[in-house]
Amino acid sequence: MRLVTFTTKDTAGPAVGAADGAGRVCDLSGIAPDMNGLIAGGSQALTRARDRIAGSTDGDWLAADEIRLHAPIPRPAKNLLCVGKNYHAHAKEFQGSGFDKSSTGTDVPDLPIIFTKPATSVIGPGDPVPSALDSTHTTDYEGELGVVIGPGGRGIAVADAYDHVFGYTIVNDVTAREIQRRHAQWFLGKSLDGFCPMGPAIVTADEVADVTELRLTTKVNGELRQDTRVSRLIFDIPTLIETISAGMTLEPGDIISTGTPEGVGIGFKPPKYLKPGDVVRIEIDCLGVLENPIA
Repeated sequence: MRLVTFTTKDTAGPAVGAADGAGRVCDLSGIAPDMNGLIAGGSQALTRARDRIAGSTDGDWLAADEIRLHAPIPRPAKNLLCVGKNYHAHAKEFQGSGFDKSSTGTDVPDLPIIFTKPATSVIGPGDPVPSALDSTHTTDYEGELGVVIGPGGRGIAVADAYDHVFGYTIVNDVTAREIQRRHAQWFLGKSLDGFCPMGPAIVTADEVADVTELRLTTKVNGELRQDTRVSRLIFDIPTLIETISAGMTLEPGDIISTGTPEGVGIGFKPPKYLKPGDVVRIEIDCLGVLENPIA
């Protein structure tokens, strides 16, 4: 299923729904009040959602022009868990950029580098990224695959990791590079309000035959900047889940943003920072397109 969070002109607040290939949405708010509730409901909630869709009529579906999509989880319960330097070419690109003050002197890290982005940074598809909040004018993009946790747990083994994946989404880990460099850590430069576009949907794990074969591309104003497959991750999804859950409990609705490939703005000479009027378009096979203007 393609699960979305949406509003219409008649709704008081965001509701959860299922989207079809034409962009129509079937309201699932009778099953769960929001996406976090649907995820926490586990297999029983998903079965009810599928039954609702199977029993629906044309009148149960809202047309694409009747709805506004939000981030699938508009306000995550916890910070997003993010991974740095997780594609080989990007690790080398970042190491050579002069912005990696956390570097150990090697291109490829020995273990996953984990940082977080706060829930207040999350915005939805089509929402403008408020680059004016970056006083350094060094706003950059990072197209990434997001992994949404379903059944939670601590001490999850690699062999069991995919059993804990609810689904997948698209994340843009927008970054104020000079703030990142000045503070010699990643949290502040990546945590400005509106610096985490996400969506347009969560595609449930059963809909993705092989997540490692998904292709990710990022375009800025139509120019292709990033192009990779998930198989090129240094630390794959099971390794990330095992690493993060070793001492902390992952919970339903937690989001792991798995890292960005080469082609970010600071990888160019001179850097190609985002400016007002630019449009960033991230596409991942099966998951759709996340597009946001820069304000």
